[in-house]
Amino acid sequence: MRYLDEYRDPVLARALLSELGRVVTRPWTLMEVCGGQTHTIVRQGIDELLPDGVRMIHGPGCPVCVTPLEVLDRAMAIAQRPGTILTSFGDMLRVPGTRTDLLALRARGADVRVVYSPMDAVALARRTPDRQVVFLAVGFETTAPANAMAVLHAAALGLTNFTVLVSHVLVPPAMTAVLRAPDCRVQAFLAAGHVCAVMGWTEYEPIAAEHRVPIVVTGFEPLDLLEGILMAVRQLEQGRHEVENQYARAVRRDGNQAARQAISRVFRVTDRAWRGIGTIPGSGLTLTDEFAAFDARRRFDVGHLLVREHPDCVAGDILTGARTPLDCAAYGTACTPRTPLGAPMVSAEGTCAAYYTAGRRAVPPTGVS
Repeated sequence: MRYLDEYRDPVLARALLSELGRVVTRPWTLMEVCGGQTHTIVRQGIDELLPDGVRMIHGPGCPVCVTPLEVLDRAMAIAQRPGTILTSFGDMLRVPGTRTDLLALRARGADVRVVYSPMDAVALARRTPDRQVVFLAVGFETTAPANAMAVLHAAALGLTNFTVLVSHVLVPPAMTAVLRAPDCRVQAFLAAGHVCAVMGWTEYEPIAAEHRVPIVVTGFEPLDLLEGILMAVRQLEQGRHEVENQYARAVRRDGNQAARQAISRVFRVTDRAWRGIGTIPGSGLTLTDEFAAFDARRRFDVGHLLVREHPDCVAGDILTGARTPLDCAAYGTACTPRTPLGAPMVSAEGTCAAYYTAGRRAVPPTGVS
């Protein structure tokens, strides 16, 4: 397939790996902050092909995984209200809440529907004026423009039965939080190409300058990632700390202005809790006062929610790169894609799901069969 197979060329991959081996002279630790990149790295075995000393840490780049437990429990409480339809992308339905998940609620009679766009939820609200339609609006900056446009469209239509339960998160504050952690080992980042296609990369320049870390905007195919790693390692070896753009075919420095304008009109920056990590200041989006009427939190009073993570799930350590799935005692046994204990095993962008799909299993101790 033109423009796809070219980025999976094994000859070019070997050339990039050879050049990387030639350039590197000391150990370096890099972090990718995108679940799609994580899956490519693990599925293609890129992390296992890198020269000795070049290590990849998988960061909090899965939006489903970092959606806080409180938001999921709130969505489930709303879904159980009579006369309410909860809409969501499909990858949220099996994410465990405190007691259950949205898929199980649907099996018990709650009206939970999968949509492929927030505009589908707006259209549903228009067709069913006697029902309250709620869209579970999660994700990084990548999905924020579409969700903003859905709210703008609902406002233009004068819909009073459409709301969004917002849990958007922002990448740059999360990167800063990682760098400020006392046990931080990250020396360079691969930034998510799709986020930067929306937002550009100007937000990353102060981070690179303050923390003296290279940041390379990178795509998602194997050659994208190998080139991004090579560009980051070159900077490290040369003592540079700049923002570079590997994903030039899709990303401009100032991003997509129309998308950014829609986001800034509908949303404002707020503090946000990240599942398994905690609250990161200025790392989320919430509706502006102009569009507060579309806020599901305000419309539905579900009372106090007592949330509790599964005690055997170490998702927080997985999401920050402190551990890999192979360090989790429940991975591959109590926690599988069929019986997930945490979001990283459910989402198509989760690190645990990536490892499991790629067949990576913990090696049992010697003498244990």
